[in-house]
Amino acid sequence: MDKVVASAAAAVADIPAGASLAVGGFGLSGVPFRLIDALLEQGASDLAVTSNNCGVDDSGLGVLLYAKRIRRMTASYVGENREFERQYLSGELELELVPQGTLAERLRAGGCGIPGFYTPAGVATPVADGGLPLRYNADGSIARASEPKETRLFEGREYVLESGIVCDFALVRASVGDRHGNLIFHKSTRNFNPLCAMAARVTIAEVEELVEPGEIDPENVHTPGIFVQRIVVVGTAGKRIERVTTRKRG
Repeated sequence: MDKVVASAAAAVADIPAGASLAVGGFGLSGVPFRLIDALLEQGASDLAVTSNNCGVDDSGLGVLLYAKRIRRMTASYVGENREFERQYLSGELELELVPQGTLAERLRAGGCGIPGFYTPAGVATPVADGGLPLRYNADGSIARASEPKETRLFEGREYVLESGIVCDFALVRASVGDRHGNLIFHKSTRNFNPLCAMAARVTIAEVEELVEPGEIDPENVHTPGIFVQRIVVVGTAGKRIERVTTRKRG
């Protein structure tokens, strides 16, 4: 039952080239920096990543992007990362752009064993009708576009069918974890982390603080240990603030 591994490098050692990853975080909040850095050093490439965004130019998933390790992104936000924009528009990166709430529900559905669900988000837009550029050619023309999705009427309102997401591995960051894999996420770090943890065959969690089994009140557990296969303790050093905003005193 003890799921603690010695290091981030050991935790990601068996992630192969071509693997699909669900990666927690929102902006720079709750991003598993240590696991991402370890994966960069490990060398896996041709990765298909599902995450809200792709970090920033020099942090989070951005470091894998700069190293050309990511083949495809499924995300809801492309901003804050110029390299993401450049690779996508030049045809070096495939992108499936998904409404944010739909992305969250697709991860939750995958974790619950639900293959698909209907949602009104995206109806009467290219999300449902197809035609969203997934990949560009180098000359700016569209190399591959999204296909139309099934729609259906429920009580007179149109809904689009979306599929659940299940990945090979998930990388998440928790504030507190125990040796059995139970996790707590403080405040905004909760974001996509619990959903990503559900939606993978192997979930790897970096935790700031490790406690013994029984020290976390069961009512306070955000992600049960049944979803987590590996734990690595990383502490709090190195966390970044995405945008420093201050005001004058008085």
